[in-house]
Amino acid sequence: MQPLVSYSYLDLYLHEGVSRAIEAQWKGFISSSLLRQALLECVTLAREHGITGWIADDRLLGPVRPVDLEWIATQVLPQLVELGLRRFARIEAVDPLNKLLIGQAQAAAEQQLHFDLQSFTDLQAARTWACR
Repeated sequence: MQPLVSYSYLDLYLHEGVSRAIEAQWKGFISSSLLRQALLECVTLAREHGITGWIADDRLLGPVRPVDLEWIATQVLPQLVELGLRRFARIEAVDPLNKLLIGQAQAAAEQQLHFDLQSFTDLQAARTWACR
């Protein structure tokens, strides 16, 4: 696991194995503008490193507004499809409301995506699955 960038709200790592994956470890609440900026940076790094797996560690992620979840669905997820993403692993948020909202957004997006999306409670299991 190679560190790529670190901010007060996010750490990004590159996993190199059978497949390459980016891991985004959210560290707490993040404003809407920083969330969007960080996700676009993640996509840029994913493109640069030729990743096929994505690990979103949402355990500590603060509340995400529905408008931001919609933005992710329309602006970020299609870019991941273009990159050739095959597996998206999400470690569920601890916050019950965030867990619910992100889970609903994931369920709605799954029908439109061309990659596998799976939720996990165990980080190592998510890493293993995403890097296959």
